[in-house]
Amino acid sequence: MAEESKASRIRSSAAYDATSEAPGPTEIRSHLVRSELLKAGVWLGLALLIGVCIILIQPILLIFAGIVLASMLDGGARLLGRVLPIARGWRLLIVCLSLLAFLTWAVLFAGSQITDQAAALQGVIMGQVERIAAWASDHGMGSFELDTKTIADNIAGTVGRVTAAVGTVLGALTSLVMILVLGIFIAIEPRLYERGVAWMLPMKARENFYITTARMGFTLRRLMAGRLLGMLVEGIGTWLACLAVGIPMAALMGLLTGLLAFIPNIGAILSGVLLVLVGFSAGTDTGLWAIAIYLIVQTVDGYLIVPMVAKKTVDLAPALVLGAQILFGALLGLMGLFLADPIVAMIKVALEREAERNAGTADGKAATASP
Repeated sequence: MAEESKASRIRSSAAYDATSEAPGPTEIRSHLVRSELLKAGVWLGLALLIGVCIILIQPILLIFAGIVLASMLDGGARLLGRVLPIARGWRLLIVCLSLLAFLTWAVLFAGSQITDQAAALQGVIMGQVERIAAWASDHGMGSFELDTKTIADNIAGTVGRVTAAVGTVLGALTSLVMILVLGIFIAIEPRLYERGVAWMLPMKARENFYITTARMGFTLRRLMAGRLLGMLVEGIGTWLACLAVGIPMAALMGLLTGLLAFIPNIGAILSGVLLVLVGFSAGTDTGLWAIAIYLIVQTVDGYLIVPMVAKKTVDLAPALVLGAQILFGALLGLMGLFLADPIVAMIKVALEREAERNAGTADGKAATASP
């Protein structure tokens, strides 16, 4: 009995000691402290996410470029479906084969001519730049010593330093292949990837996600269709006009004008400068014809094609697009410059959808509060 009584007293003493223990320095019982630590964790996680995005910005841009290409392929398949009532997979195959045939033609048949013209273009441009520099020096505007490396370094500095993915010929080809593969895979089954992203979201957010992505897809398809139409009109129009008036390197000028038309504002300026420099290299009359061709082509694109596309998609202010191009070009390099317009369009669609949701919530609250 004595031993049992002693053991009971020991257990009671232990129980008493345990209940009388005070919280240690690592135990957080304050609701305020726990709440603040949770907020700090969220902000820290957001900062880490932003840091990871900055480090992986080139792969992210390549993925987005693949999505842009997928929207073009999907838009082509949808457009083909209006005249050819066959399965979507066959229509997508026709679009991909047509793209492959065009690239093959461009490389095999037009490649040699354009390559020869591209080799002569550098000499023509540098000769014109040296003439301008000499004219400026003769009129007391300072002394300019320009070479190809200096101009290339200045251009590279203008479009940003983050250009590792497309900084070399091998890097550009590798990036192009990755974009093509990503675009084709996404275009084959876009709903698969959409459902995969939606699966990671809360149930209550999925409906809004599907609505937003549907509007983004519609906007991106129309935007890229208008962009391709503008590239086609500007490229072919410049090529034919240059042939008609005798401007040198007509095929190359048409190709560069068409490609640069993918970049609003800045592309038109660059193509105009190249066209005028090449035109004046063949004489004053040819240079004046080059200026006239540039003005006519840009007027058709700016006052006919762009407004028509804007009515079907998001109407982006020119200053907004130009500011985004300057910002993304400086921060993200060449890829950011090319993708600035689609990125701004997607952001605008998302913001418009969020404003629509907020307006609907406010109307619902007002209806509930009204007697």
